[in-house]
Formats: sequence, C-alpha cells, structure tokens
Amino acid sequence: MRTILYFTSALIVMALAYWAYSENYRTQDSLTEVERLQREIGQMREELAVLRAEWAYLNRPDRLRDLVGMNFDRLGLLPLTAEQFARVDQISFPGEGSIDLSKSIDVIGEIAQ
Repeated sequence: MRTILYFTSALIVMALAYWAYSENYRTQDSLTEVERLQREIGQMREELAVLRAEWAYLNRPDRLRDLVGMNFDRLGLLPLTAEQFARVDQISFPGEGSIDLSKSIDVIGEIAQ
C-alpha cells in the first residue's frame, strides 16, 4: 500500500512540476509579448509626435499665404475680410409655420424637381 502511495505522490509531484514548468514558459512568453507591444506603442507615439510636428510646420500661416499667392491664378483664393460676412438681419430665416414638424415625412424614393 505504501508503494502505491509513494508512486502516486511521485506522479503528482512530477505532474505539478511539469505544470509549473509550462506555466513559467507561458508567463515568460507573455512578458516578452508585453515588452514588444510596449516598445511598439512607444515607437508609434514617437511617430505621432513627428507627424504632428510636420503637420504644424506645413500649416504655418506664412507658408500657406505664400502657397496661395503662388497658385492664385488656379485657385483664386482671397484672404477673408470683415466685409465678406453677412449681418444677422441680412439672413433669411424660414417664416413661422412653414415647416410642420408634428408629422413624419417619408422621403425615401422621392426626388424633388
């Protein structure tokens, strides 16, 4: 009876050792993957910072003003002035009751001509 108990105990110890060994390698693999992902995140953050700096550099107002000047004949862009904006009293708003919002309107398949 003791032999069976010793043999069973030895098998249980070996099974637990194998389980601990495999868990150790799975943990090491997971830690390696986490480190790789953290390095990748750091590299992407650096790339994002560089891209933001390039965007800020390319969108400088003086550079854009020069580009507009060079391409005026094709684009026809003019600088905004206060005279180009309308006053509130010049805007035509819809009259009272012109739109009935109490009913639903089915607009699928209808084309206004």
